Amino acid sequence: MAARIEPLITVDDLDSMPEDGNRYEVIEGELFVSRAPGVPHQRVLKNAVVSFDNYLVNNPIGEVIPTPGLIFGKYSGVIPDIVFYTHERAREIISGERLVAAPELVIEILSRGSSNVARDRIVKRQLYAKYGVAEYWIVDAENRAVEVYRLQNGTLELAVIFRYEDEITTPLLPGFKCSVVRIFR
Repeated sequence: MAARIEPLITVDDLDSMPEDGNRYEVIEGELFVSRAPGVPHQRVLKNAVVSFDNYLVNNPIGEVIPTPGLIFGKYSGVIPDIVFYTHERAREIISGERLVAAPELVIEILSRGSSNVARDRIVKRQLYAKYGVAEYWIVDAENRAVEVYRLQNGTLELAVIFRYEDEITTPLLPGFKCSVVRIFR
């Protein structure tokens, strides 16, 4: 008996998904569906965006955007929680309403559920590395930690884990500091 081959889902197929509050993403042609983020997740997102915005007011080097559509070709389109890109990269990565190339920084806030955690830790990390995201943060609210991965030789490698009273810093944003406590308050 011949193996059945599942058709690949495309980014264009995402436009036909129902408007039901779920998040639909396609990675390498495979469809992933997750529930809409809850209040704790969105609170962490808001706190992080405010911290970036406060920095960018005095250091206008780029833009931070929550939950953009990020398209990496025909078979991969995701909705990261937060992205940052410099003004220099903006022309290269913005096309219409979507981003179509790697921003400098992508942040995912872990959502409950083992499949969501595995997707962020493994599948999305590999996707972001493949397309050249310079830095990837995984924000783990359950453990009150921010894991920072940096692109090295085509792989996003764990560089540092910030916890508790640590000040989050990054070479992408000179002078940026934000306490872990502030993100999770």
